Amino acid sequence: MIARMSVLLFATGVLIASLGVPAQAQEAKSEAPSMSAYDTVFNTTERVIDVLATADDSSEEGLTSYIDALRGVMDDVVDYRGFSRAVMGNFASKRYYMSLTDEGRATLRDQLEAFTEVMSQNLVETYAKGLIAFAQAEIEVVKPEGAESGSIESVYQKITRANDEPYLVEYKMRQSKDGNWQLVNVIIEDVNLGDIYRSQFDSAAKKYARSLKCESNDSACFEQVVQSVIDNWGKEG
Repeated sequence: MIARMSVLLFATGVLIASLGVPAQAQEAKSEAPSMSAYDTVFNTTERVIDVLATADDSSEEGLTSYIDALRGVMDDVVDYRGFSRAVMGNFASKRYYMSLTDEGRATLRDQLEAFTEVMSQNLVETYAKGLIAFAQAEIEVVKPEGAESGSIESVYQKITRANDEPYLVEYKMRQSKDGNWQLVNVIIEDVNLGDIYRSQFDSAAKKYARSLKCESNDSACFEQVVQSVIDNWGKEG
C-alpha cells in the first residue's frame, strides 16, 4: 500500500505538470504542430526526472532549493485553478454558482482563488517530498501501438523500483480546442487521483456542515463550510 501511494505521488506530479500549457506554447501553436498525448506525458516526465536528479534533501536548505526548482517546472505549465475547481466538486459547479446571489457569487470566486493558492502549495510540497522515493526507479512511458483517434486518449507509464512489482499508471488525456493535450486524471490500479481529492474535500465539507448545522438551502452557512475547508486544507490528518 505504501509503495502504491508513493507511485501515486509521482504520478500526481506528472498530472499537475501536464494540466496546463505554457503561454509561450499557446503563442507558438500556429508555428508548430501540437505534441501528441504520448509526447506530452513523455516530455513532462523527462522534465520532472531532470529536477529529481539534482535533488538534495539532506538539509533544510537543500530541500527548499529542490522544492523551488520543482515549483519552477510546475508553475510554467500547471492550471492550478482548473484542478482546484474540480476538487471543490459541487461547491464550484455552475449550478451551485448560479443559485447564489451576486454577493454570494463574488464570495465563491474569491474562495476559489484562495483554494487555488492553498492547493498549489500543498500539491507541490507533498509531491516534492514523495518524489524522492523514485530517485533510482526505472520509468518508461509506453509507446502507443496505434495512432491517436479521438479527443480522449490514455497514455501508460511503467514504473519499476528494486524489489517492487512494476506499476502501470494510466494517464487520461484530453485534447483542448487549440490542439494541445491536457492530462485530466491518473489511475493506478484502483486508485483514482481525482476521486481522492474530491472525496477529501467533500468529506471535510460534510463534517463542517454538521458542525454548523447547515440547512439544505442555507447558502450563507455553506459559504462558511467552504471557507472552513479551505482554511484547514492539508492541516488535518
